[in-house]
Amino acid sequence: MNALTAWLERYFLPIATKIGSQKHLVALRDAFIGTIPATMAGSVAVMINALIRDLPPQFFDGYDGNTIPIIREIIEINGYVWNGTLAIAGLIFVFSWGYNIAKAYRVNELSGGIVATAATIAGITFSFSGGITGLNLDQSTIDAINEAGWSATATEITAGGWGWLPLSNLDANLFFTAMVIGLVATMIYVKLMLKDITIKLPDSVPPAISKAFASIIPATVALYVVSIFYFVFSKFVPDMTFLEWIQKTVAQPLLGLSQGFGAVILVALFVQLFWFFGIHGPNVLAPILESVFGVAQITNVNLFQQGGAELVISEGYKWVRGSFDAYSWFGGSGGTLVLILAILFFSKRKDYRTVANLSVGPGIFNINEPIMFGLPIVLNPIMFIPFLLAPVVSVSIGYFATIWGFVAPVSQQVTWVTPPFLLSFLATGADWRAPIVTLVAMLASFAIWVPFVIAANKMDATLEENKAS
Repeated sequence: MNALTAWLERYFLPIATKIGSQKHLVALRDAFIGTIPATMAGSVAVMINALIRDLPPQFFDGYDGNTIPIIREIIEINGYVWNGTLAIAGLIFVFSWGYNIAKAYRVNELSGGIVATAATIAGITFSFSGGITGLNLDQSTIDAINEAGWSATATEITAGGWGWLPLSNLDANLFFTAMVIGLVATMIYVKLMLKDITIKLPDSVPPAISKAFASIIPATVALYVVSIFYFVFSKFVPDMTFLEWIQKTVAQPLLGLSQGFGAVILVALFVQLFWFFGIHGPNVLAPILESVFGVAQITNVNLFQQGGAELVISEGYKWVRGSFDAYSWFGGSGGTLVLILAILFFSKRKDYRTVANLSVGPGIFNINEPIMFGLPIVLNPIMFIPFLLAPVVSVSIGYFATIWGFVAPVSQQVTWVTPPFLLSFLATGADWRAPIVTLVAMLASFAIWVPFVIAANKMDATLEENKAS
C-alpha cells in the first residue's frame, strides 16, 4: 500500500493537480457541488420512504404504508420532495453548470445559468403521441375521446399532446447532454460578454437592470446557435431528440451482453465510466440490465417458487440484475459506502470528511448522490482509478463465488434501498453465506480505495501550496 501511495504521489498527483486546477473542470466540480442542497434533501426523502414504505414489506406480509394514516401522508410529502430534487437533478445541475462557467470568467453568473438551462431545455421533446388499434368502441365512447382532444374511431384511438417534459429527460440522464449543450451555449454567451458586444445603458440605470440588458445580445446569440444545431440535427435524425440520440447511440451497441464473465465485467465497467462523466450508468444500460439480467432474475424467481434454491442452482441463471446490488453496488454504483468509510478512517481533508459524514445515512440505503456530486467523484481525477477498479474487483468476487457454488444465485426481487448484507441475504433466498461474500467484496474494495484517499490528502496540500505561491 505504501509503494502504491508513493507511486501515486510521484506520477499521478502532479497530473491530477494540473487537471484539478483547469478552469472548466473546476467550474464543473463546483456545478456538481452546487446541487448538494437539492440532492441531499431528495436523498433524505428517499431514505425515509425506504424505512416506512419499501423495507417493511420484506418482513411483514400485507404491509402497505400507503394505507396507514400518518405514514401515508409522510410518504406523500417525501414524494413531493423527490419531485423537486432527484427527479429533476439534471435540470438543477445545468443551471449550476452555466452559473459556474460564467463565474469562472467573471461575467453575469445568473444569466450564465439561465442561458445554459434555456439552451438545454430547448432540445427536449415537448409532445407525445401514440395509439391503440383493434378496438371495438361504441359511439358514446368515441365522442367522449374526441371531446377530450384525442382522435378515435370504432377500431382505434390516436392520442397526442403537447406541453409536457418527461422526467426521464430531466433527471440524471440529462447530465451528459447538459454538459455539452450547457458548455457550448454558456461559452458563446461568455465570449460575447468579454468582447463587450452588449447593450449599454446610462450609469443612472440600476445595476440589476444594466446587467440584464447587457446579457440580452450574448444570450440571444447563444440560444439561436444552439437552436439552429437542434434544427439541423432534427433534419438528419428526425425520429429522436439529441438527448434521445445520445442515449440510444451509447446504449444500443451494448445490447446482447449476457451471462459470461466478460459481459458482466463490461457492464460493471461501463456503468462506472458513465457515472464518472455524470451519466446515470444504470439508466443508460437499462436495456441490458433490465431486458437481459432483469429477465434472468425473473426466471430465477419463478424457479425458486417452483423448487427452491436447488432448482435455481441447477436450472437458473448465475448472474442477474440483483447480483450487482448484492455484491458490488453497496452504497450505490461504485460501492461508494466503502469510500465513505475509507474517508472517515484515513482522510485528513475537512471537505471530504464533511461530505462523508453527511453521506453515511443515505449511503447505508444505497443512495450515493451526496457523495457522487458532493465530494465529487464525478470528473474527479484522483477518484477515477478506484471508482472503476473497485466495482470490477467486487463484481468478480461475487461472480466467481456464485459460479463456483460458494453461494446461491440471486433468486429474489429485493428493493435496491435495502442495506448491504441484508440485501444479499434476502436476495439469495436467505443464504447465510451471501453476506460473507458481500463482506469480502467490501474489504477488497476498501483496500483499493484507501491509497487514493490518502493520496487525496497530499493533493489537497499541493493545491494549498500552489495557491500560496
